[in-house]
Amino acid sequence: MVTDQLDTDGPDAALRADIRRIGTLLGQTLARQEGRPLLDLVEEIRALVRSDAEAAAGRLAAMDVTTGTKLARAFSTYFHLANMTEQAHRARELRRRRAQHGGWLDQAAKLIAERGVPADEIADAARRLAIRPVFTAHPTEASRRSILSKLRSIADELDAEAAAAVLYGATDSGPATRRLAELIDLLWQTDELRLDRPDPTDEARNAIYYLRELYADAAPQVLDDLAETLRSLGVETAPTTRPLTFGTWIGGDRDGNPFVTPAVTRDVLIIQHEHGIQATEAAMDALINEVSVSRRLRGVSLDLSASLAKDLDALPEVAPRFRRTNAEEPYRLKARCVKAKLANTRARLRHGTAHVPGRDYRGTDDLIADLELMRASLARNSGQLTAVGKVASALRTISAFGLHLATMDVREHAEAHHAVLAQLYDRVGETDDYAALDRPARTKLLADELTGRRPLAALGTELTDGNRKTFDVFHTIRDAQDRFGHEVIESYIISMTLGVDDVLAAAILAREAGLIDLHGGKARIGIVPLLETPAELDAGGELLDEMLSLPAYRAIVRARGDVQEVMLGYSDSNKMAGITTSQWSIHRAQRALRDVAARHGVRLRLFHGRGGTVGRGGGPTHEAILAQPYGTLDGAIKVTEQGEVISDKYTLPALARENLELTVAAVLQATLLHTEPRVDEDSLARWDAAMDTASDAAYRAYRGLVENPDLPAYFWASTPTELLGALNIGSRPAKRPNADAGLDGLRAIPWVFGWTQSRQIVPGWFGVGSGLAAAREAGLSPVLAEMHGNWHFFRTFISNVEMMLAKTDLSIARRYVDTLVPSDLQPIFTTIEQEYERTVAEVLAVTESSALLAGNAVLGRTLGVRDTYLEPLHHLQVALLRQYRDSASSNQVIATAPGARRPPSDSTALERALLTTVNGIAAGMRNTG
Repeated sequence: MVTDQLDTDGPDAALRADIRRIGTLLGQTLARQEGRPLLDLVEEIRALVRSDAEAAAGRLAAMDVTTGTKLARAFSTYFHLANMTEQAHRARELRRRRAQHGGWLDQAAKLIAERGVPADEIADAARRLAIRPVFTAHPTEASRRSILSKLRSIADELDAEAAAAVLYGATDSGPATRRLAELIDLLWQTDELRLDRPDPTDEARNAIYYLRELYADAAPQVLDDLAETLRSLGVETAPTTRPLTFGTWIGGDRDGNPFVTPAVTRDVLIIQHEHGIQATEAAMDALINEVSVSRRLRGVSLDLSASLAKDLDALPEVAPRFRRTNAEEPYRLKARCVKAKLANTRARLRHGTAHVPGRDYRGTDDLIADLELMRASLARNSGQLTAVGKVASALRTISAFGLHLATMDVREHAEAHHAVLAQLYDRVGETDDYAALDRPARTKLLADELTGRRPLAALGTELTDGNRKTFDVFHTIRDAQDRFGHEVIESYIISMTLGVDDVLAAAILAREAGLIDLHGGKARIGIVPLLETPAELDAGGELLDEMLSLPAYRAIVRARGDVQEVMLGYSDSNKMAGITTSQWSIHRAQRALRDVAARHGVRLRLFHGRGGTVGRGGGPTHEAILAQPYGTLDGAIKVTEQGEVISDKYTLPALARENLELTVAAVLQATLLHTEPRVDEDSLARWDAAMDTASDAAYRAYRGLVENPDLPAYFWASTPTELLGALNIGSRPAKRPNADAGLDGLRAIPWVFGWTQSRQIVPGWFGVGSGLAAAREAGLSPVLAEMHGNWHFFRTFISNVEMMLAKTDLSIARRYVDTLVPSDLQPIFTTIEQEYERTVAEVLAVTESSALLAGNAVLGRTLGVRDTYLEPLHHLQVALLRQYRDSASSNQVIATAPGARRPPSDSTALERALLTTVNGIAAGMRNTG
């Protein structure tokens, strides 16, 4: 296989040369493994697609399933290889740029220094830094771990070869080429499709793979760089501070996932600790190897000596030979005692025995205290360089990850809590019908209840199975904190928070489990409302004001250090209102929440529930952070990381470091430099009015599409969404419980998945053209130009939409529509075409460009080359989908899709062929959902 448009010059010439080489090796693999005819067929189809798309489509439609599957695998494998080659080159370029110009933290430090920010303000901001990427199990990673690991090996091989060429000049590439060929052969022989749907513990192990990689490489580098950056600005930070930590939803996200039970939550926490303890043991081994200071040559502090003596008495399992050989090496011996405590911690967790202070750790605090003793003793006894070097670096990393690797968030739907309370109130007999109460009455009842002392639940209170699971989660959280330490679970998130009663309901159940005690001034978890719809976002400020105005709830926040977390939902607001209104509603909500929190003397921590794609709130994190309203980022932020975004960001160490540093630098910069409006009030008022105009018109256009009664049937007919479940890429069902046959109950991921696979990508741009056109017709063209030139929020929004427009291909989409959609539904596609043309024209007018991506020629060329390989996959998918649906018997109807057929339930060769095309298109588009 060879690639097109691979010139030998230009800024990306080396990348294109490597892709050509990898493509050639793939072609050799195809010939070696399957025979020359398959390679010839690949080249024939590629040439035919370029010269005669109709003939190519006909050729693919007539192809037998076995051949079609091999062809789809060939194109899919090419995309996997091209993606990893691009990542390897990106990583190499980042290292080169860092060596020449410094990293993102260096750039942030330069801006801060130029602004003349006083050192005490920088120090205060540094203490408030609390950045947390949160790994979720949302199923959008279509590639198996077995595939990703081989791709990582290929990237490492390319990297090693490039490094050798820099060091030694021209080298013999034969061994490297043979190794690459071997890996590509293995890649071809590895099944890219999962046999079974993963359960939550499988998903946890996948996230742990990345967390362990971050622990070993990228995170220590970024944390050390941050400390050095702050030092250059005149600020010393303690290595025990936690400016960067990691979070997870896996094992805790119960909303719509019946497989996440209290038992699963406990199991996932055990798995995390197994790996966290292993990582910490490796860190201790590194210290044992390095810190060989002898007390015969240098002194040691009295507190470390006393602690070491106490440890040796309490830990007879420290081997006699270590007591003898390290007798005069207190730091090594202390590290061995730490390892003994870690081994005891592992055994305690495994067997469920009680914590014994001094013999094992419960949480990370005592572990950090042991290491801090070592660091302080070194600093006081001529070991300053080691104290601020190796030991401080280990302290920063262990403080960031703890023994648990990532802090788990627990999430549940608001109605689940009310269902439990309805049964509990029925038991005490205080209200005739809890479920019939309106929100004000329910709020008053629950606010009064929260201030009381009586238990609503008694031992053995009877609950339905579903309500018992919901109630038991709170007891699981308490037990987990008692067993693992307070930092393992900190936040309880309430999906679909519509009123204060939703927040109070969760707080009361937490009280019943002993997690909240207002009279004792204790709150072991924070209660987090999740604002998911435009209406909720618009009312977010009022909701927060009402919450914080309740003395009982304000006491909870006070017990949590006067910090209130609020989560913003990007995916569902986009699905409900379209990208324009979603983005604008989230931006306005942040302003309102900021102002309310400030009035109440509360620090606001925003949790951004961003998806993988732009249609689910994705896009470059650095730009998104800098585009936030002023004052909303006061050092603390949480951001979800999910699906294919995780592998794209964190598979290669250099990219992982880059992405972490981008986030940390953006938060530091925004915290210190974006505390006031960047523009005057009059300009901001003009821009807001223009955005209101655009949002209103965009919303009307988008709702006009999604409220079309024929859209559900059109969506299911024109997309391969019914195949998402068969990909086995996640444990959570694609539809919400008790969802109807329409699209309302369909989750945002399959919604985006379907549109993306068929290249319509409606969630990424639909309505934007109508919105911008309305603003222009209102005489706001100069204002739009002003906004694009001076408003970070608007410029980032337009940039993301432009990317989605470039990935959209309605000529390919028409193939899906013409072949798969009944004629009476096809006018919907005409509406999509019209809005697409309008949006392209309006975006080009705003950017003053002649073509999409005119300012990024390399990306435009890359997407063009990819289309050469994507188009055959699309044609093949359309042909296979038609066969797949026709093969279903006429009485098999898809329950979730009116008018569409249910595919055969058995795993057929036809289904496998289709899933292979799905996998390949996801790889080629660089996103699933």
